[in-house]
Amino acid sequence: MNFPVIVTVTLREGIADPEGATIERALPALGFTGVTHVRAGKSFRMTIEATDEASALEKATALAERLLSNPVIEDASASIGTSATGGSV
Repeated sequence: MNFPVIVTVTLREGIADPEGATIERALPALGFTGVTHVRAGKSFRMTIEATDEASALEKATALAERLLSNPVIEDASASIGTSATGGSV
């Protein structure tokens, strides 16, 4: 079976996030007030072939830890998504 998976990678707490800080500082000028604690990250969408959902998540987690993130400064999580090929904000 094929499972749509989303891997999210974010900086660990305590690690400086200059991209998130820059976005947060720019928000009031764009009319967005009351937004704080902005943290930037990465999202990877993929389809994983596996026998079941748990195996797909296990494979995605291993992939995230070994390739998609730097485990010294980043946290990674995997979840089953609705579509690995699309989506919009």
